[in-house]
Amino acid sequence: MSADCDGGYRPPMLRYALIFFIIALIAALFGFTGIAAGAASIAKILFFVFLVVAGIALLMGLLRKGA
Repeated sequence: MSADCDGGYRPPMLRYALIFFIIALIAALFGFTGIAAGAASIAKILFFVFLVVAGIALLMGLLRKGA
């Protein structure tokens, strides 16, 4: 578990998705469209993987409380 300065927990996968998204924005700003597209696709993949894992964790938590 990693804690941020404000004390909140942010999952590492979501942090990496945000980092790649920022890299894509900066690369697009400077005209490096190939790098921007690659970083954006990595960020999109990581974000959707995070959503799937978060959904599975939510379902597992609900099932555990129900049992």
